[in-house]
Amino acid sequence: MRRLLQTRAVSRVRACSSLQVFDKVLKVQQRERAAWLARANDPLHEEVAERLLERLLDIKRTFATVLVLGGSHAAVASRLAAGQGLRKLIHLDSSKAQLAAAAAVPLPATVERQLVLADEELLPASLEDGSIDLVVSCLGLHWLNDLPGAMLQCRNKLRPDGLFLSAFLGGGTLGELRVACAVAEQEREGGISPRVSPLAHVRDAGNLLGRAGLTLPAVDSDTLTVQYKSVVDVVEHLRLLGEGNAVLARRRTLSRDTALAAAALYETMFEAGGSVPATFNVIYMAGWAPAEGQQRSKERGSATASFADIEEMLGEEEGRR
Repeated sequence: MRRLLQTRAVSRVRACSSLQVFDKVLKVQQRERAAWLARANDPLHEEVAERLLERLLDIKRTFATVLVLGGSHAAVASRLAAGQGLRKLIHLDSSKAQLAAAAAVPLPATVERQLVLADEELLPASLEDGSIDLVVSCLGLHWLNDLPGAMLQCRNKLRPDGLFLSAFLGGGTLGELRVACAVAEQEREGGISPRVSPLAHVRDAGNLLGRAGLTLPAVDSDTLTVQYKSVVDVVEHLRLLGEGNAVLARRRTLSRDTALAAAALYETMFEAGGSVPATFNVIYMAGWAPAEGQQRSKERGSATASFADIEEMLGEEEGRR
């Protein structure tokens, strides 16, 4: 069964946060274009989704109702469909074309699919509080203006002891492109402008989970390096991923001279073995909705053994060997 629920959220995206960093209307347009142009089974999306959902293998329970929030719907859906216990899969996105791509992923006959067209920062009331077992977002959070608010809404939608699981691009992403663009603009135009999105860092992720009221927070990160034939291929792949620049403060134009200089600098500084690298820093977050009887993290300072004690114990054990 498939339903398409549309809200007026997309037309009100600029009101969803007091701090507006990203042009959400432009981002929807970029993701619409990406849905039509992107190749199936993009290697970056597939790899990140695989690493993200591997975390479910260590959890001895099933998640009957799952909400996939923005990002890479197809890669997530195909992996969830291969698991056990899924009964309802909800896709929520501000892009209608991305939802259409998600709907193309085959599901078992026992799984109900629901498509919700809404802004990821304004979860609709049609998703009842306390009705979701698992919220998954794979590369779908780093373009949100009000990320803490969106995560708090996710916590509210989760059942007690429900899981929030996400992967998003972190601050080390596209370092090569940032450097090349900054140097080229400084040399050619006497200043720099934001050509690549500002992104969060690992230290921010733990704070976000805490602010959302999620317990047992877990944060880690990966660095994935993708090799391309040329700088043009880097930029084209970003377009196919819907990862074009959507910063409100960006300059709308880039001179041909500066663009050529940036490409030449990129290849000069980073080319090796006939290819150029692009680095993607992926941050993974997991947190649980509070529940009675839930395991709690120990309070800071409650440890009964110091690192010196542990080191001494390990030394004694090594000596006995």
